[in-house]
Amino acid sequence: MTELEKGPQGRRRGRGARERILSASQQLFREQGINRTGMDQLCAVAQVSKRTAYQHFAGKDEVVAEYLRHFDPDVLPGVFDRTDLTPRERLLAAFDVPASTPLCPYIGAAVELHDAQHPASECARDYKKAIAARLAETAREAGATNPEQLGEQLALLIDGASARTRVLDSDCFPTAATIAVILIDNAIPA
Repeated sequence: MTELEKGPQGRRRGRGARERILSASQQLFREQGINRTGMDQLCAVAQVSKRTAYQHFAGKDEVVAEYLRHFDPDVLPGVFDRTDLTPRERLLAAFDVPASTPLCPYIGAAVELHDAQHPASECARDYKKAIAARLAETAREAGATNPEQLGEQLALLIDGASARTRVLDSDCFPTAATIAVILIDNAIPA
């Protein structure tokens, strides 16, 4: 028999509260930000009581960190794990971002939280380092003379395009891709 719990309106709910909380956090944090989302609203959207939420997470900080851990755990597998592209093409594919893509959640979290020791800030930092490392690894495969430098340059360019797209409400990734071509061409001997 399935273990049940009571939801916020007294309705009986099945298992899956943790997943509903994380799903609600993805929706709310993306739509309105971390700071503007309270635990009451998060619980209401997830259809769980606050008691249940705190049984799964020590607090909102832990929800935010877990939200980021689940966002892209494999570091852009849709780009870096493609076998149909050359390493150079994979580097450029990292800039093939639809204009409708919201601000990178890791950048958003780091900007909103103001605390470098916050668990979510640590997740954001780890993820951004992982992106640069994947770019450097791919640059190495492509034959770059200084793959770590190229990886950092491309990571910075991606983050800048993401932030600028959000601020200007205009797609900046095509311009970033043009700059990436120049950086890649200069870093990879002909």
